[in-house]
Amino acid sequence: MNAQQQRQQEIIEWLRALLPGRDFSLAPASADASFRRYLRATFDDGSSRIVMDAPPDHEDLNPWLHVQRLFYDAGTHVPEVFASDLEHGYLLLSDLGSTTYLAGLTNANADAHYRAAIDALIRIQLASKPDQLPPYDRVLLKRELDLFPEWYLAKHIELDLTESQSAQLAAVCEKIMAVNLAEPSVYVHRDYHSRNLMVAEPNPGIIDFQDAVYGPVSYDLVSLFKDAYIEWPEEQTLDWLARYWQAARKAGLPVRADFGEFHRDYEWMGVQRHVKVLGIFARLCHRDGKDGYLKDMPLVARYLRTACERYRELTPLLRILDAVENRQADAGYTF
Repeated sequence: MNAQQQRQQEIIEWLRALLPGRDFSLAPASADASFRRYLRATFDDGSSRIVMDAPPDHEDLNPWLHVQRLFYDAGTHVPEVFASDLEHGYLLLSDLGSTTYLAGLTNANADAHYRAAIDALIRIQLASKPDQLPPYDRVLLKRELDLFPEWYLAKHIELDLTESQSAQLAAVCEKIMAVNLAEPSVYVHRDYHSRNLMVAEPNPGIIDFQDAVYGPVSYDLVSLFKDAYIEWPEEQTLDWLARYWQAARKAGLPVRADFGEFHRDYEWMGVQRHVKVLGIFARLCHRDGKDGYLKDMPLVARYLRTACERYRELTPLLRILDAVENRQADAGYTF
């Protein structure tokens, strides 16, 4: 019996002790990019619960539990906690269903789902307090940006930057961080996108929030509207962004009074996120053996290129993207 099978047997015994006399079946519900996995316990009356399996030598459940309480108190639909065994790394949770936004979105229902996601995000942001979550500070922003040259460029693309390129990239990253850090701060889910929003009642169900921080107000909007897993026309995402901005101002959130300035913040936050995501997807493949994210890289790279083409200050990063795609000659320059 391997370690995962052993843990599954322990979960069965734990549930039997928690719920004596209730018959149930246990089946995989989902997994994520970490060591966590999720099992669905379906009972003989048709009801179900989710078991989070988070091996304590790899995962700490306390951040998840802390953010769950913050988001629950904010009035959003997060899993309820019915029982916990922190020593062994098990939680028994309410079941938000099996239909993610990614699986359930259509052209016909997208507007309703995204409006619901905007409303939930505003509730989370309105609940923000500066001392509850780790700060999304310069150290964390830079650590994320550094994933790009280390894992995406050097390991995945096998592009060794010259000294000049490295210096230019470092200078651009300083500019990106300066814009990011000048934004007002709120609670940030950090992966508020179609794989972590569930079609549920009330809509949406929100999962995978354990890495939440206190940081730039536009960050979760980038995750939502410049989603790595599904693409919408920019005209549509701009409409949703404007709806958020109007609702946020009305609710008293600290967004920019000028939509143009707010949009620039959003675009530059997107550059930071997409640089990071390319690095993370490459690391998941080359370090962790999870190559399923490679198919999502082209969309992320396209988001990044589009933003870099719009802002002169990002030209050095655009030239590195050109080098990745061998576009230097067509663009009329070489390094």
